[in-house]
Amino acid sequence: MHRRPRGTTLALLFTATALSATALPATALAAAAPAPSRPLPLARLFDNRAVSDDARPGSADFDGAGRSLSAQDLTAAGWAPGTRLTLDGARLAWPRTAPGAPDNVVADGQAVALHGRGGALTFLVAATGPGGAGATGTGTVRYRDGSRSRYTLAAPDWRTGPLSTKAVALPHINAPDGQSARTPARLYAVSVPLRAGREVASVVLPRDPGPAADLHVFAAALRDNGLGRTGSWAASTAGYRAVGPWTDRTLRLVVHAGAGGPRVRIRLANTFAAAPVDIAAASVAVQDAGAAARGTPVPLTFDGGHRGTRIPAGAEAVGEAAGFRVPAATNLLVSLHLPGTVTAAPVHQEAAQVSYLSAPGSGDRTGDTGGAAYPETLTFWPFLTGVDVDGGPGSVVALGDSITDGVKSTSGANRRWPDVLARRFQAQSTLPRYGVLDHGISSNRIVTDRYPGDGVGTDMGGVSAQHRLERDVLAQTGARTVIVFEGINDVRAGTAADEVIAGLRALARRAHERGLRVVAATLTPCGGSPGCTAAVEDRRRSVNAFLRADGGTFDALLDFDAVLRDPHQPQRMLPAYDSGDHLHPGDAGLRALGDSVDLRALVPGRGR
Repeated sequence: MHRRPRGTTLALLFTATALSATALPATALAAAAPAPSRPLPLARLFDNRAVSDDARPGSADFDGAGRSLSAQDLTAAGWAPGTRLTLDGARLAWPRTAPGAPDNVVADGQAVALHGRGGALTFLVAATGPGGAGATGTGTVRYRDGSRSRYTLAAPDWRTGPLSTKAVALPHINAPDGQSARTPARLYAVSVPLRAGREVASVVLPRDPGPAADLHVFAAALRDNGLGRTGSWAASTAGYRAVGPWTDRTLRLVVHAGAGGPRVRIRLANTFAAAPVDIAAASVAVQDAGAAARGTPVPLTFDGGHRGTRIPAGAEAVGEAAGFRVPAATNLLVSLHLPGTVTAAPVHQEAAQVSYLSAPGSGDRTGDTGGAAYPETLTFWPFLTGVDVDGGPGSVVALGDSITDGVKSTSGANRRWPDVLARRFQAQSTLPRYGVLDHGISSNRIVTDRYPGDGVGTDMGGVSAQHRLERDVLAQTGARTVIVFEGINDVRAGTAADEVIAGLRALARRAHERGLRVVAATLTPCGGSPGCTAAVEDRRRSVNAFLRADGGTFDALLDFDAVLRDPHQPQRMLPAYDSGDHLHPGDAGLRALGDSVDLRALVPGRGR
């Protein structure tokens, strides 16, 4: 029997997940549903077979119609039985079961033994049903102190759910009469909030929401949001593009550390990929000049001291902390040896920074102090998504588009407005010295995707802010505050102001559910830029009017429009701040934005 999904919410329309947590007294919860049985490990609750061998497709029936996932496709993606998967910062495990054996549970109020603390609870899920609408249900988190909270878990359909939010897509679906490649199969990582500071004792899965769809759970884990660490540098995956081919070569990526600390770790991602990637070795050093290091690079390790790691399709890898002191406001060299052949990679396209690539077949050059082995250059960042340091108060995340990304700033000079903000935090001692993580993507929008979320593409404008919020904000190391400065590309593309406003509200609600302070910035003028018509200006002003009049959606407002606009022509930027294209500020304009921010507005508990 299939279950009927509950009503669609605005967040579901935007993100294909509906997330909420509401604390309830135990008596109210007891009255709402019968008490579940004693909590058991998730694997002991498995009652459905989702995976079949291609040679025996009838050995599994995921959806009640005899269809299933291909074991061969999963292995090709790096998702073999028992594989550890880091998804949106959570360490999950793909079930250690053979094809045709039970490997997931159909949620119906089962109590799952899950212990510990975390910033969120992440499920690996998918829905099945004839309508393809997904499945939604409400569950309960039980804490060690006896309190409880409710959460809403929404699982997109495994055949029709959005590719832009999937954890992995598989090219085939197995059926009793053969294999179909008409529609890829999809699996999703979905995170829900936890009550801050509470230790989890167990989790009760959602109960049967009615006929029409089933909500399948493959894995669940508590996510560590990097307490005790600060994000020093970060970049968003903007798309998946063709590269090289690169065979047995080393990347030497130049990044600018904002916050400093005594130990360092890196974060890598294979977002949007269809196949795993091998990293054979990695190192970090302070940049001297070009590809040359100031001192011998320090080796980095993964997963219990291993020099390398394999990153499954769609997953991430978080390195172990190494004894390397990161100076604040300093360029670093992060080197990655790729031992195999790489033909496509997840990238941040607009780096505003030159990085380096070793010669073909040159092998592992991660330990090189000099730069002679790196004759080629790159102007994008592949695979690397973060550099974290031990200690510090946490991070401010800047979620934005090309203006946040630093397009039209001087390449290699680190003059993006988040860079300015990071230096200001480090230069003072009155407030916490937050790291500032730049998650701007050129051409990005709030409401619609530019990159479709799957396959090798040429548009590196990213999936929408709605679809990347979990990965690029909520799962970021030590995130305390998010600045949302986005929407100009939406109104320039013809999206109605009301839709942009609804998207901003949804972003704020989801960030508040995770305990973040949420600060908005007004949209800056673009008069004189091609496509910035009178209608675009009307939509921009409507969004800004909402932000200025808002009475509670956001915790504070940064009026970036007022900082940059020409008082005599408010639809245009001041010439002194204009890069020349009338849309992007130049170095002076970006510095004005960074300098205009009241640092107190970014600190939780400081008021509006």
